[in-house]
Parts: sequence; C-alpha cells; structure tokens
Amino acid sequence: MTQAPRPLRVQVFQHVAFEGLGSMEAWFSGRGHSLTYVKLYAGQLPSESGPPADWLIVMGGPMGVHDEAEFPWLNAEKRAIRAALDRGAAILGVCLGAQLLAHVLGAEVGPNPHKEIGWLPVDLAPEAKATWLGQVFPERFTPFHWHGDTFAIPAGALSLGASAACRNQGFLLGDKALGLQFHPEITSGTLAALAENCGSELALAGSERGRYVQDAKGLRDGLVGAPELNAMMAKACARLESLAACS
Repeated sequence: MTQAPRPLRVQVFQHVAFEGLGSMEAWFSGRGHSLTYVKLYAGQLPSESGPPADWLIVMGGPMGVHDEAEFPWLNAEKRAIRAALDRGAAILGVCLGAQLLAHVLGAEVGPNPHKEIGWLPVDLAPEAKATWLGQVFPERFTPFHWHGDTFAIPAGALSLGASAACRNQGFLLGDKALGLQFHPEITSGTLAALAENCGSELALAGSERGRYVQDAKGLRDGLVGAPELNAMMAKACARLESLAACS
C-alpha cells in the first residue's frame, strides 16, 4: 500500500448503524488520516467548529432526501454538504449519500421507476471514460444495488453511466465530487446487515414490480464479485485522496 500524500481530515456521515464504510474500512487502515464519524442516527450533528474536513464521505440509508419531518437532522447534513462543496473539499456520496449530494446541487431526487436490489450491470457513460472514472470503472461492470430512489444529473456534472433499471448510476462534478448510486463498498458483512434490516423488500423478487430485485440467494451468490468491486472502490478512494491532499 502506498502512503497517503499527507494526513487528511476525513469525516463520514452515517445515517443508520448498519450502513458503514464497508470495504473502505480496510482501505483507510494505516493510511494516517484522521477519520471521524458523525452518527446522525444517534443524534450527532455536523460540527460547525474546529478544522473543516478535507474529505467528506456520505453513506447510504433507507430514508429519503425529503424526509426532514421524520429526520430533522437532514437539514443540518445538507448545510454541511453545501459547505464542503463551497470550500472545495473532496466528497464521496454512496446511494443516499449520492442522492443528498445531487439534491444539494439542485438536481431533482425522487422515486426510481423500479426498485433496484442486487447485482446488476452498469454501462459506463462515454463522457465518464474521458475522466479519471474511466481509469476506475470498466466499460461494463456489475455492482451491488439497493435503492428505490434516484437523482437527475446535477448541472455541470458528468454522468457515470446507467443500468437497465436506473438511468443515472452516478455523477462527477469537477474532479472531486463523486456520487455513486450503487454500493462498491459491499462486503459479506454489510450485505448481511442490509438483508437483516431491509430484507422485507426482497419479497418483490420474481414479481413484475420486482423485475430488478433479486432474492436472498441471488444476493449471496453475487458476493463472488465483491473483491473486484471493492478494488474499484479502492481506486476511486485513492484518486479522491490525492485530490483532497492537493487542495
């Protein structure tokens, strides 16, 4: 493992206890960064005091970006994401995190025509191939998905690609604000946690409404592809790390 360019202040926004960094935990190990969690589900809020983060990671969760009435901390989180964008921090949003990033950037976020749960292929967009995303993701790859909402591509951002179920699978704004609708950080442990807490959604598998929903066996069988996907996540993290270190 190559050493990080310089120690970074990395902040992680976590919306539920069962959706953490996944494979990114191992990637960060020993890199010398200051890694702190803001556990929004436990009543923690982003701090407006102290040194700002060089790199903000916004993870997934079952709530939606418009659910402020039930989760009032979403308002503080959105302000913190906006502040990170304004100061030029590196940002990585995963699933709900990507939806929040898109929302803060003024893009529409709402229900996708289909729930997308399982290991389903994504085709890289032509415009993404010309950016550093083309060095991270192949022209076609099969990531893990678990979402019902989606986002429009924010103004000025480039689309990452599409799947059969979901038109917008990610975006890159500038060089260092990346939103990913899918879960490249998935591990056997994080999959088990998702299935335990959100498994009722798998009842759609095999129905017309669940044409893009795999059953529990399909989810487990797909884990053979997790190491390759985790390697893509590591490459993306390395690129964001270098960009954050240069700011």
